[in-house]
Amino acid sequence: MRKIGSHLVGVDQGDVVLFSDFEHDGEMWTGDGPRLIRKHVDFADAYDLAPVVTVSLSMWDMSNGANMRADVKAEKVDRTGFDIVFRTWGDTKVARVRVAWQAIGPVSDEEAWDI
Repeated sequence: MRKIGSHLVGVDQGDVVLFSDFEHDGEMWTGDGPRLIRKHVDFADAYDLAPVVTVSLSMWDMSNGANMRADVKAEKVDRTGFDIVFRTWGDTKVARVRVAWQAIGPVSDEEAWDI
């Protein structure tokens, strides 16, 4: 558990389209085996420390002709941003994916004095 002391708490959020591979026969739509998409997200403002980031699928479009397999997570979280990582494997065919994210962490008060 992360405990946030006397700092202000900052919350940032967004919704990111990771890919739309069916439009151009991309690897997620036509490929087989392990596949990965990574996209960097910058926070609106930097946190004092790396925040806690949660991600979730907010839209997915997959073929019903194969098993549906997906793994989505936040990686490389730091004070200024993080990477959204989407993975699939086997014969799964993914046309497109959108991911919602939320970051919560300590921020400084611009009017507070550092003595």
